[in-house]
Amino acid sequence: MSEGIQFAARTTVEQVEEGNELAPKFDQDGLIPVVTTDYTSGELLMHAYMNEEALKKTIELGEAVYWSRSRQVLWHKGATSGLVQKVKALLIDDDQDTIWLRVDVMGGGASCHVGYRSCFYRRVPVGEETKEKGLSLEFTETEKVFDPKDVYGDAPNPTKL
Repeated sequence: MSEGIQFAARTTVEQVEEGNELAPKFDQDGLIPVVTTDYTSGELLMHAYMNEEALKKTIELGEAVYWSRSRQVLWHKGATSGLVQKVKALLIDDDQDTIWLRVDVMGGGASCHVGYRSCFYRRVPVGEETKEKGLSLEFTETEKVFDPKDVYGDAPNPTKL
């Protein structure tokens, strides 16, 4: 079915900014950034990317599908872990080059492959704080929602050094 979804060509600034046609702008690598938040709380869960196929599949399924830059494959969020992100709202910014997904997370509510609810589980000191703490990260989440070894087993970690 996603083969039937067609995005509009980007023809004018007015069409992109004020029109009702979906005309996403993918970058030179064919990707568009996505920020994902919890639908109810507004909590920032993750940042990822979609290619054209991932965006079409997300629209078709009503579930988040991303492009994994580390694995170079489509990534249906939750297909392995059960932590599927049900899309409640898909928004696109003014110049249609960034997507915001508002989701309900199934299966325990975590979105981070490390096991935390949010991928943003550490805070960086800023301003005067850096004089005391340097750049030592502060954990904002102290308990994992799941154990990644139990969920992913021997699958390769997507974090690249």
